[in-house]
Amino acid sequence: MNRLSLTALLAALLVVGPVASGCSTSTGDAPEPAGRGTLVSSAPLDHRRLPSAQGEWLITYTSEDAHGRPITVSGTVSIPASPPPPGGWPVISWAHGTTGTADACAPSADRPGGPVHSYVSLTDQTLDRWAAAGYVVVQTDYEGLGTPGEHPYLNGRSAANSLADIVRAARHVAPGVGADWFAVGHSQGGHAALFAAAQDQSTPGLSLRGAVSIAPGGYQTSQTPAYFQQRADDEHSVRAALPFLPTMLIGAAAADPGIVPEDLLDDEARPVLDAARRSCLDGIREAAAATHADQVFRDGADLARLTAYLRSQEPEHLALRVPTLVLQGAEDQLVSEPGTDVLVERLCERSPAIGYEVFPGADHRQVIAASHPAAQEFTAGLLAHSQPPTSCTGS
Repeated sequence: MNRLSLTALLAALLVVGPVASGCSTSTGDAPEPAGRGTLVSSAPLDHRRLPSAQGEWLITYTSEDAHGRPITVSGTVSIPASPPPPGGWPVISWAHGTTGTADACAPSADRPGGPVHSYVSLTDQTLDRWAAAGYVVVQTDYEGLGTPGEHPYLNGRSAANSLADIVRAARHVAPGVGADWFAVGHSQGGHAALFAAAQDQSTPGLSLRGAVSIAPGGYQTSQTPAYFQQRADDEHSVRAALPFLPTMLIGAAAADPGIVPEDLLDDEARPVLDAARRSCLDGIREAAAATHADQVFRDGADLARLTAYLRSQEPEHLALRVPTLVLQGAEDQLVSEPGTDVLVERLCERSPAIGYEVFPGADHRQVIAASHPAAQEFTAGLLAHSQPPTSCTGS
């Protein structure tokens, strides 16, 4: 691929908007993490997120980062109002789309009037439909959003750990939370759901039954450095893509300290990186609009390590262990249908139990609600022990 398109780059970067800041728990400073999925703190939410839930909690829990080191992660737990079935309520572990890398971007802190309440309230509408159908809904913030440390954006192992461990923790929040769970995510979270499906989830007392990946991101992300180098003389394309670059750089550096964003970026592009360290997407866009960088990367910057790391986090190489449903909007300009077509083809080479459905007229956000009936039919079928149809040819 000699020429990289802006659409392809945006598809890799999966931006859906920032959310509000703040996270409080009932226990003050969190203790050192114990085993994975240990509930560290819980407190009732001070505002309604999912109207169909009988109770909602803000929690912190233990997990592991990309290198197996103990961390504390925050998130929310919503319990449905219906009585638990035999074996307990099944669980939807929701993986959110891109919000940023600063602590101000933790989704659990969203409130009406927040900077991207439009996105969080939109996803909550669909998540409420899961709660109304009798699913516990848990929503991780991911590593480093609202808790100590940097957020390793698009790191598959870290995100998959956060998705699984919040299910473990939720079983200590309220009685009736069952062992069956599903990894479900959108955009950045679609990437996380795929990595959760590929991870060994053989944990006593829990059973990952399947995964739903909506508009999954991360495909061909390793081409990002080359994109900026090839388009250095295309000011329009560079300025359009620049707000999305620092999130990726900070995320890569969080997972690999050998990647130092300040050493890679030209001084003229540094204000955008500085904005990303303290704010979410709106603040980054403002900084990018005021930045007139003739080039993004320094002359002679060694981008090999960054490129190799990004390649290691691309989802197309994964071998999925559980049935997976990929859902895509036909009008999505951030995660394009042609890219997801190829991603599914690549995944099918290693994992034949993959379903794929495209929704006409749905863009990057609209596909969340448009695809919900298909997603719920998929999970209900798996709970009933039926084999979902596959979209992989030759299967």
